[in-house]
Amino acid sequence: MAIDVRFSKEKICVGLKDGREISVPLGWFPRLKEASPKQRRNWRLIGKGIGIHWPDLDEDISVSALLR
Repeated sequence: MAIDVRFSKEKICVGLKDGREISVPLGWFPRLKEASPKQRRNWRLIGKGIGIHWPDLDEDISVSALLR
């Protein structure tokens, strides 16, 4: 389950409840890549952390999709 989201210049990094961090290329998610920093920072957890939602972008990403 996700607990935190942050961005580097080229990656999205998702902190998990068990202490792991998933880091994937931002290019996998074109809407996030093209978004402004303000839009990227406006996220919320969905399903108690099974996914992340960006309301400004209408983008949802599940933790399971990041692990594949």
